[in-house]
Formats: sequence, C-alpha cells, structure tokens
Amino acid sequence: MNFVRQSTFWRVIFVLHHHFFQNTNHMRIKITNRFKTDSNDASVPKITMFIIIQGMIDRRGFCGKAERIPFLHPAVPVFIALFMGTTVYAQDKTSEIDKIFGWATSATPGCVCAVSQNGKVVVSRAYGSADLERDLPLNPSSIFDAGSVVKQFVAAAILLLVEERKLSLSDDVRKHIPQLPDYGHKITIDHLLTHTSGIRDWTGILPLTAGNEDALTLTLRQRALNFVPGDEWSYSNSGYVLLKEIVARVSGMSFDEFTRKRLFEPLGMKNSAYHTNLREIVKNRSLAYEKDRNGWKTAMKLDNDRGGGGALLTTADDLLIWNDALTNSRLGQYVTEKLHEPATLNNGRKLGYSRGLSFETYQGLREVRHTGGAGGYSTWLGRYPERGLSIAILCNSDAMSTTALAHRIFRLYVPATGAQGADSNLPPIAAEGVDPAGLDLNSKVGLFFKEGTAEPLRLVVDQGRLRVAGGPALVAQAKDRFKRWGAVLEFMSGDEFEVYFLSQDRFELKSIEGKTTRYRRAQLYAPRPDELHAFAGRFGSDEIGSVLQIEPKEDGLIMRLEHSPAKSLELKPIDGDAFQFMGILVRFRRDKDGKVVALDLSNPVVRNIKFTRLSDQTSRK
Repeated sequence: MNFVRQSTFWRVIFVLHHHFFQNTNHMRIKITNRFKTDSNDASVPKITMFIIIQGMIDRRGFCGKAERIPFLHPAVPVFIALFMGTTVYAQDKTSEIDKIFGWATSATPGCVCAVSQNGKVVVSRAYGSADLERDLPLNPSSIFDAGSVVKQFVAAAILLLVEERKLSLSDDVRKHIPQLPDYGHKITIDHLLTHTSGIRDWTGILPLTAGNEDALTLTLRQRALNFVPGDEWSYSNSGYVLLKEIVARVSGMSFDEFTRKRLFEPLGMKNSAYHTNLREIVKNRSLAYEKDRNGWKTAMKLDNDRGGGGALLTTADDLLIWNDALTNSRLGQYVTEKLHEPATLNNGRKLGYSRGLSFETYQGLREVRHTGGAGGYSTWLGRYPERGLSIAILCNSDAMSTTALAHRIFRLYVPATGAQGADSNLPPIAAEGVDPAGLDLNSKVGLFFKEGTAEPLRLVVDQGRLRVAGGPALVAQAKDRFKRWGAVLEFMSGDEFEVYFLSQDRFELKSIEGKTTRYRRAQLYAPRPDELHAFAGRFGSDEIGSVLQIEPKEDGLIMRLEHSPAKSLELKPIDGDAFQFMGILVRFRRDKDGKVVALDLSNPVVRNIKFTRLSDQTSRK
C-alpha cells in the first residue's frame, strides 16, 4: 500500500471509529468500490457491503437470507478488507478450518482443503507433509490421486458421446465391447453408469489372483453376474472400467486425451489430467501413506493394483471448478441433467445415486457428493446447492475420515438448527408407544441366511439398538416387528424394509414394494475332524486364474492361494458345508453321492465365484 493510500485509509478509519462511538443512531452505510491489482487485473470483483449499526450486522447470505452476527465495531475489518482488496462478501472461516486440520503436522501426512461459496473460492489451505522423506509440505496446488471421484468425469464423458448420438444409454454393452460374455441378460451402458449391472467388482477379485492381469482383463473373464441387471444396486468399479474403454473405442481417442480435450481444458482445470501410467513423473504430486505399528509407510496403488487403467490426478481448487461447472450447467443442459438424474431399479425404486454422483440429505440439506480412495489417498468432493457451498478435501492418508472433516466444515458455514441437528442423533430403540423394556433384542441377534440363495445377514445389538451388521438400524414398531432406520444405499439397494420375526430362528423381510423374503437362523455346525477332511483338496477357477488349497485344522479349515502359500485364512464353520472368515463366505458343493466337488466363494462385492475340485491333495505333486 503506497503512502497516499495509507493516509487515506487511516483517516477513514479514524473518522468512522470516532463516529461509531459518538453516534448510536441506526444508520445504514452502503459502500461500493472497485479495486484492481497493480497489473490492472479486472478479475477482482466489485465489493458491495451493507452494514447496519444496530448492535448487529445484517449480512446477506448466498440464498438471500440475512445472517445475524454479533456487532463488534465492524468498520475496522470492513475497511481493512476494502483497502487491502479482500473479498468479504463470503464468510471467513479460515481460522476455524485450521483448527479442524490441526492434527496434520510437518511430521505427518495431511490434506488440502478448498471451499467456495457461490462459485468464489473462500478457503484454499494445505496441512501436513507431501513427502515425509524429503520434508516437503503440502500446498494448495498439491496433486493427489482422486480415486473414485473420477467416476463423475467418466459419466460426463459418456454423456457427451450420447448427446452427440455416437452411442445410447440403452445400448447393449456388448455392442461396443463384444468380448464381454453373454450373461443371458442385456446389460446397458446405463446399467454400468448407475451400478445396477450386476457385474462383479474387480477389487473383490484381484486379491484372489497373482496380480498379473489388469482390471479389464479380469472383468471380461467373469462368467456370472451378482444379480440380474437392474434388479439391485451394488457398487462396481468394473462397470466404470468398461465405460472408459467404451469412451476410447467410440471416440477414437484414449480416455486421457478425451478428458483433456473435452473436459479439463474447456473448464480451465489446468492442474488435472487422467494418467494411464501412474509411474510417470508428475510435478507437485504428493505421496500417499498409511500407518502401522512401526510408523508411516508409503501406500500408493500402481499398475494392476490400481486396475492397470490409470487414475485422475488433480487438485482441490480444480475440483471446485468442476463442482461449479456442474452447478452452472457448463457441460450443457443434457449432460448436467443426466448426471443428476436418480437411478431407477426394475421395480421402480428410485435410488440415491445417479451417474457418478451420490445424493443424500445432511442436516436437512441436499448433499451432492462422491468419495474416493486409492491406497493412502482419500478424497471427498461435495456441494450443497441450496446454500451455494462447495467443499473439496484431498488427503494423502486415510488417518482421518474425509466425510467427517467435510461435515465439520459444513457446520461452520451452516450452523445446525434444532431440526437439522436431529439428523446426527442415535436412532430410537422403539417407535412412540412401544415400550423398549418389553423387547428382547438379544434373542434376535445372530447369523441368518436368505432362503433360496443362502445370502448371509447378521443382526447385532449396538448401543442398545437392533441393527444389521454393516447396515441400518432397526426400530421396533411392535414386539416382533421392526422397521429400517436411515437410508443405507449399500444395503439392499436402500430398501425401506420391515422385519417380522416369526420365531427366534426365522423372520420375514418385507421390501418397500411389498416383496417378502424369508430368512432362517444359521444352524449349529461343528464338524468332526474326519468330516473336515472331506473338504481338503485343490480347487481351481478359470474365471480367477487361481487355485485354492483347502486343508483341515482343528475346528475349521485353512485356505491358501497356491501361488502365495505363505498367506492363509482360517475359515470357521457357520452352517452346513459353509465356512466364513470375516466378510468371506465359502460354501461347498456336493455331488449326488455326497462327495465335495466344488466351492462357491463370496465377499461383499462378489457373489458365488465357482472353484472346481482338482484333486484331494492340498499341494501339487
């Protein structure tokens, strides 16, 4: 600031300060000024402020509603802002955000956080280290692997081609990728976009392989689906692997070239690019870490561990540009509308997911978001259209939940009302009029199997409330009738179901559409040592390209991958011919003579991969 400007500045401050202390009448001051930088940068916005000197400031928010904040002689900060060129039309929450990320130090990984209001960036801050070995700090321009946040970019690329009539959402995927097996059901491009295709997620397959094939190869080798396309919702990275391949085949450009020319360059996302080869040198890229008992270690997924198809590398500020583009339809009306159109199942149920975007309600406001994770990288990108608020958080470790961090930032800008605060409360144990003391919740816990498909479902008591393990809470409507509490898209496609206990060992689950499914309690199964020997042997799968070794051990089984025998899992019996290790379920098949001839392996994202018995020996001779 030059001398003339300084003198003018302090004279104004003195006059206003004197006047405020001498005059307590109500007054309204409108100050309009326009400043340019020394380089005559016309991009600096006009600043218009309204100050009401009435013990309070009336500041118009981005929805046109007044926010009332305590009056602390506002002239000084207001005029400092005017003369220093600071945009004060948005809330300054920098110091509070600094506290939220106070856990990140120069000796730990951290995050970059960017926030915008009505398209104007109000916070762009970095916390923690980008490289612990070289003591390089993170900065607002640090580049991260955005993980699954890339899905909305993939969806936008597909929709641009649809708009140009180069493909259709109703196209059979096999029209563009004939190498995909014929599953007996048509899988459309839209099924892939909305995670309703039933195609197995390659991330649940890769750990069973030797890691020699990329995600596309693994996906094309699968011979069965998790479910009939359109019947359910189940997150599938494989679907988006196929979509990127379709973009390349239809456009005649690689996916990285297409996104550069059609998305990043037109929108001005100068620090974003899709990188097929993650081993390339990328300036200002942060390293990712995870922590074990010995301290921090690098944790970045490359090559086939990352699917072999690359990743979106970007910055927090660029992601705010993307959010602003979606808010203001800069990709065109068709693409924008389709990106925000909720998916619909075959039974007509609308979902809280569209095409690469998730929709939820947080503290009474619509939240449009997506998360991402890859190795130690963790990303949260979301916006609240009703408040013009956009938040991007990119971290190089998963030490802290990015969702929790984003919601803390949200609460700084949108303080909770009584009604909004109720969102975070624990669910009730029982509905109004139902006495919790009369409920015997412990008698209802345990492992149950869906009749017909033998899919498992475990009920637990958590903080005095009945709940589906890994799913929603169940609120008692009567002694033996419970209703789902809270939307969990990942569980039964967000179904608002009710549970009716027929006995302690059986219940019926009734979907919101009225479909009834029965579940039975797992039977006590304690096979003798000689019975366990019947399961021993080598089991192979052409779909996976691996061989499992099964051998008996005390009261269970040991399962190993033949290509990696040092690693093993202890399977415990849970039901007739069924064994489990955490989320992995192994169910053996027998022939008509009762001999074990195969097994089906399932995990949370893959159902019933068949392994056929190759021999009774547990090792190749």
